[in-house]
Amino acid sequence: MAVNTSVDAEQAWKDLQRIRVPQERVYDEIERCASGDPGATYATAGIMWVFLAGMGLDLPSWGVWLVLAAYVALLSTLAVFYSRRARMRLHRSRYSWRSLATFLAGAAVTGATIVLSGRLVEWLALPFGSLIQASVSAAVFILFVGPANRWATSSLRDRGGRAAREGAVR
Repeated sequence: MAVNTSVDAEQAWKDLQRIRVPQERVYDEIERCASGDPGATYATAGIMWVFLAGMGLDLPSWGVWLVLAAYVALLSTLAVFYSRRARMRLHRSRYSWRSLATFLAGAAVTGATIVLSGRLVEWLALPFGSLIQASVSAAVFILFVGPANRWATSSLRDRGGRAAREGAVR
Protein backbone atom coordinates (compact mmCIF):
# COMPACT_ATOMS: atom_id res chain seq x y z
CA MET A 1 0.00 0.00 0.00
CA ALA A 2 1.65 3.22 -1.12
CA VAL A 3 0.79 6.57 0.38
CA ASN A 4 1.11 9.43 -2.02
CA THR A 5 1.32 12.89 -0.44
CA SER A 6 2.29 16.09 -2.08
CA VAL A 7 5.24 17.99 -0.66
CA ASP A 8 5.36 21.73 -0.69
CA ALA A 9 9.00 22.48 -1.53
CA GLU A 10 8.89 26.00 -0.13
CA GLN A 11 7.45 24.82 3.20
CA ALA A 12 10.01 22.01 3.37
CA TRP A 13 12.82 24.53 2.82
CA LYS A 14 11.46 26.80 5.58
CA ASP A 15 11.24 23.84 7.95
CA LEU A 16 14.81 22.85 7.16
CA GLN A 17 16.05 26.40 7.80
CA ARG A 18 14.11 26.58 11.07
CA ILE A 19 16.06 23.53 12.23
CA ARG A 20 19.43 24.39 10.70
CA VAL A 21 19.84 27.98 11.93
CA PRO A 22 19.64 27.19 15.68
CA GLN A 23 21.98 24.24 15.12
CA GLU A 24 24.53 26.53 13.46
CA ARG A 25 24.25 28.96 16.38
CA VAL A 26 25.02 26.11 18.79
CA TYR A 27 28.18 25.24 16.85
CA ASP A 28 29.16 28.91 16.66
CA GLU A 29 28.83 29.21 20.43
CA ILE A 30 30.90 26.05 21.00
CA GLU A 31 33.66 27.34 18.75
CA ARG A 32 33.56 30.79 20.35
CA CYS A 33 33.93 29.29 23.82
CA ALA A 34 36.84 27.11 22.69
CA SER A 35 38.87 29.86 21.10
CA GLY A 36 37.50 33.22 22.15
CA ASP A 37 38.18 33.43 25.89
CA PRO A 38 41.75 32.72 26.93
CA GLY A 39 41.04 33.71 30.54
CA ALA A 40 40.64 30.14 31.80
CA THR A 41 43.81 29.06 30.02
CA TYR A 42 45.89 31.88 31.47
CA ALA A 43 44.41 31.42 34.94
CA THR A 44 45.15 27.69 34.86
CA ALA A 45 48.69 28.34 33.65
CA GLY A 46 49.19 30.93 36.39
CA ILE A 47 47.96 28.57 39.09
CA MET A 48 50.20 25.82 37.69
CA TRP A 49 53.18 28.22 37.65
CA VAL A 50 52.67 29.16 41.32
CA PHE A 51 52.27 25.51 42.28
CA LEU A 52 55.43 24.38 40.48
CA ALA A 53 57.44 27.32 41.76
CA GLY A 54 56.23 26.55 45.29
CA MET A 55 57.16 22.90 44.99
CA GLY A 56 60.77 23.99 44.47
CA LEU A 57 60.89 25.36 48.00
CA ASP A 58 62.12 23.15 50.81
CA LEU A 59 58.75 22.55 52.44
CA PRO A 60 58.00 20.04 55.18
CA SER A 61 55.74 17.15 54.15
CA TRP A 62 52.66 18.83 55.63
CA GLY A 63 53.52 21.95 53.59
CA VAL A 64 53.70 19.93 50.38
CA TRP A 65 50.28 18.43 51.09
CA LEU A 66 48.89 21.86 51.92
CA VAL A 67 50.20 23.34 48.67
CA LEU A 68 48.82 20.36 46.73
CA ALA A 69 45.40 20.74 48.38
CA ALA A 70 45.37 24.46 47.58
CA TYR A 71 46.33 23.71 43.95
CA VAL A 72 43.52 21.19 43.52
CA ALA A 73 41.03 23.52 45.26
CA LEU A 74 41.97 26.47 43.03
CA LEU A 75 41.72 24.38 39.85
CA SER A 76 38.34 23.01 40.97
CA THR A 77 37.08 26.51 41.74
CA LEU A 78 38.27 27.73 38.35
CA ALA A 79 36.53 24.84 36.59
CA VAL A 80 33.25 25.52 38.40
CA PHE A 81 33.47 29.26 37.71
CA TYR A 82 34.07 28.87 33.98
CA SER A 83 31.52 26.07 33.55
CA ARG A 84 28.83 28.24 35.17
CA ARG A 85 29.85 31.22 33.10
CA ALA A 86 29.31 29.34 29.84
CA ARG A 87 25.91 30.10 28.34
CA MET A 88 25.64 26.64 26.91
CA ARG A 89 25.30 23.28 28.59
CA LEU A 90 26.32 20.42 26.38
CA HIS A 91 25.05 16.91 26.65
CA ARG A 92 27.84 14.38 27.09
CA SER A 93 27.18 13.01 23.60
CA ARG A 94 28.30 16.37 22.19
CA TYR A 95 31.84 15.58 23.28
CA SER A 96 33.66 13.64 20.62
CA TRP A 97 36.65 11.35 20.85
CA ARG A 98 38.71 14.42 20.07
CA SER A 99 37.76 15.95 23.43
CA LEU A 100 39.10 12.93 25.30
CA ALA A 101 42.19 12.76 23.08
CA THR A 102 42.88 16.45 23.70
CA PHE A 103 42.57 16.03 27.46
CA LEU A 104 44.86 13.00 27.55
CA ALA A 105 47.40 14.56 25.17
CA GLY A 106 47.40 17.77 27.20
CA ALA A 107 48.04 15.83 30.39
CA ALA A 108 50.84 13.86 28.73
CA VAL A 109 52.51 16.92 27.17
CA THR A 110 52.27 19.00 30.33
CA GLY A 111 53.41 16.14 32.56
CA ALA A 112 56.33 15.30 30.30
CA THR A 113 57.35 18.95 30.17
CA ILE A 114 57.30 19.19 33.96
CA VAL A 115 59.38 16.05 34.39
CA LEU A 116 61.86 16.79 31.59
CA SER A 117 62.37 20.43 32.53
CA GLY A 118 62.87 19.39 36.15
CA ARG A 119 65.52 16.85 35.17
CA LEU A 120 67.22 19.34 32.87
CA VAL A 121 67.32 21.97 35.62
CA GLU A 122 68.81 19.40 38.04
CA TRP A 123 71.36 18.20 35.49
CA LEU A 124 72.50 21.73 34.67
CA ALA A 125 72.34 22.73 38.37
CA LEU A 126 70.68 26.02 37.46
CA PRO A 127 69.88 28.55 40.16
CA PHE A 128 66.16 29.17 40.71
CA GLY A 129 65.42 25.88 38.96
CA SER A 130 61.82 25.68 40.11
CA LEU A 131 61.09 29.08 38.54
CA ILE A 132 62.60 27.95 35.24
CA GLN A 133 60.69 24.66 35.39
CA ALA A 134 57.44 26.47 36.22
CA SER A 135 57.91 29.01 33.42
CA VAL A 136 58.71 26.41 30.76
CA SER A 137 55.81 24.17 31.82
CA ALA A 138 53.29 27.02 31.90
CA ALA A 139 54.46 28.25 28.47
CA VAL A 140 54.09 24.78 26.94
CA PHE A 141 50.63 24.47 28.51
CA ILE A 142 49.52 27.80 27.01
CA LEU A 143 50.93 26.93 23.59
CA PHE A 144 49.22 23.52 23.59
CA VAL A 145 45.75 24.38 24.91
CA GLY A 146 44.58 26.91 22.30
CA PRO A 147 45.20 24.88 19.15
CA ALA A 148 44.12 21.66 20.86
CA ASN A 149 40.76 23.11 21.90
CA ARG A 150 40.10 24.45 18.41
CA TRP A 151 40.95 21.03 16.95
CA ALA A 152 38.67 19.23 19.42
CA THR A 153 35.66 21.45 18.78
CA SER A 154 36.04 21.69 15.01
CA SER A 155 34.73 18.17 14.61
CA LEU A 156 31.40 19.00 16.25
CA ARG A 157 30.20 21.13 13.34
CA ASP A 158 31.25 18.45 10.87
CA ARG A 159 29.58 15.74 12.92
CA GLY A 160 26.35 17.74 13.21
CA GLY A 161 26.26 18.44 9.50
CA ARG A 162 26.91 14.80 8.71
CA ALA A 163 24.11 13.70 11.07
CA ALA A 164 21.69 16.15 9.44
CA ARG A 165 22.58 14.86 5.96
CA GLU A 166 22.16 11.24 7.06
CA GLY A 167 18.77 12.12 8.60
CA ALA A 168 17.69 13.78 5.35
CA VAL A 169 18.72 10.74 3.32
CA ARG A 170 16.65 8.35 5.41
